[in-house]
Amino acid sequence: MLLTLDDILIEDGKIAAFSEETSFVAMGRFGNVMLVAGDPELSLQAQRGEVVRLYLTNTANTRVFNVTVPGAQLKLVGADSGHYEREELVEEVLLAPSERVVADVLFDTPGEVMLEHKTPERTYRLASITVADELAEPSLAEAFAQLRTSADMTAVRERVAPFLEAEPDKTLAFVGELDLGGSEGAEGGFVCPMHPAVTSDKPDRCPKCGMKLVPAALASGSGHHDQHGHGGYDGHGHGHHERGGHERGHHGHGQVQESAQGIEWEDDMLEVNRLTTPRNMRWKLVDRSTGAANAQIDWRFRVGDQVKLRLVNELDSDHPMPHPFHLHGAGRFLVLARGGVPEPNLVWKDTVLVRTGETVDILLDVTNPGRWMAHCHIAEHHEGGMMFAFDVDPAEAGA
Repeated sequence: MLLTLDDILIEDGKIAAFSEETSFVAMGRFGNVMLVAGDPELSLQAQRGEVVRLYLTNTANTRVFNVTVPGAQLKLVGADSGHYEREELVEEVLLAPSERVVADVLFDTPGEVMLEHKTPERTYRLASITVADELAEPSLAEAFAQLRTSADMTAVRERVAPFLEAEPDKTLAFVGELDLGGSEGAEGGFVCPMHPAVTSDKPDRCPKCGMKLVPAALASGSGHHDQHGHGGYDGHGHGHHERGGHERGHHGHGQVQESAQGIEWEDDMLEVNRLTTPRNMRWKLVDRSTGAANAQIDWRFRVGDQVKLRLVNELDSDHPMPHPFHLHGAGRFLVLARGGVPEPNLVWKDTVLVRTGETVDILLDVTNPGRWMAHCHIAEHHEGGMMFAFDVDPAEAGA
């Protein structure tokens, strides 16, 4: 079953329309109504004991989805470009824009089950699944419990082991530059749009999130999204509730100390976002070995190369936020490590979420000649500059 996850922005009961001037809100546009397969009220059916394979694709512009199915069992099987090194029972899976996940779900209890998106503060209903009491035939529960290991990926782990300790061939930094004006001594001072309690009389940085402080007059009205109805608008019955209890890590992106770490779950600075355009918010990918940025980056590889790329989402950025980094058809890659910690379960990918302040090492297996693109998959970011093209030459004759 193929399920695309998306969201749209509803304002005053209508889908928001954007002029050319405002169509690229430079921080990244969030929606406030969740869609699954284009449906805000998707309902599905299953039988008791049935195993359903879900092909999940995040087609949202900015939102990271954390998908869970309370009341059913969830097994991680595959991702963007292949199967995992080993299957794994998980409580939730994380998908950044452009990422895909293949998961098996065992519905072992009759009744209504919800497909949900859970964040540290909210739970969004994505779809309902009615599980009939009638037992599915044949029962696949026993097969579901078997967690298979892929021999091909085990061999890949052995082959790429030397790259873990090797220095990167290229280091790519993610940087945002924001200029909303204002200078030291500006009337009203400066404030963090994400944390309004953080103020200063000079254009400093927020000690909590690293965001560049902006003139207080411009940030007026920014703050938690509930003040604007954004994220809480329930135009199609997609309510939310506060989530209590302890926080859990998310599978697929390494161990996380706390759920909110490095991910911007909601748009908490609407007023500032309305003021940002590609003219005053510049998003940059910077080759740290040459200093070249965006379209000036000039990379050339050859079919058969294995290239270790280090992706650094720098905190020294005017607006630190997560970036889903996507590589077009030159080949696929493995996530080798996050923050120096080896990835415990390998899978071939073409998109990786680089959280705020995170360093991710990937190994690109170059297989296709041509001219290809690399970019952040948030539309406002690549339209604001965060993209470049690179070349792949054919393999050498006789190689």
